[in-house]
Formats: sequence, C-alpha cells, structure tokens
Amino acid sequence: MTDSPSPKPEHVQTPAKVAAYKDTLFEFPTDYPLKVAGKNAPGLEATVVEIVSRHVKDFDPTTVTVRESSGGKYLAVSVNFVAQSKAQLDSLYQDLTDHVDVVWAL
Repeated sequence: MTDSPSPKPEHVQTPAKVAAYKDTLFEFPTDYPLKVAGKNAPGLEATVVEIVSRHVKDFDPTTVTVRESSGGKYLAVSVNFVAQSKAQLDSLYQDLTDHVDVVWAL
C-alpha cells in the first residue's frame, strides 16, 4: 500500500477552479450569441461585421441578422460565433463599445 495522494475528483473545488469560475461562467470554446445596438447609421452592420471579424478567426457573416427599432432610430445587429476565451470576448466588447455609433453590446 502506498501513501501517494489520490487524484482529486472533478467536483472538488481547488483555488484555481474557484478563481476561474469567478472570472467567467462560460466554458470555452462556446457558441456565443452577440447583439449590438447602435444608431441607425449607414454602415453599422458592416462595422459590426468588421470588428467581429478582427476578433473571431472563423467568423461566418451569414449568421448576421439586423432589426430596426420601431421608431427607426436604432438598429440591432445580432451575430453568432464560437468564442474561444474570456480575453477574446473582453477585447471584442471593448472595440465594439468604443465605436461612436454603438450604443451597447450584449
């Protein structure tokens, strides 16, 4: 009989697992829906596609849908992609919300 420690079961919460869990609830890679609302300006859809394409290597622009607000003042641009990490999402959200025509991104 040896006194070597047995491997920890998956459900045991190590400090590293707790820290990672607090950082994000996602397990990567994951399918990720993103909605961006902005001023109904010419080119908003193309701007969103360009920014997302910079951050998502295999982005498929056929996933894009666009919906105009009832008053016509805003557009909602929705996209779907496979997110690889929290850092990727943080960077993507920062670039989107830094754009002058974007009101919010969820």
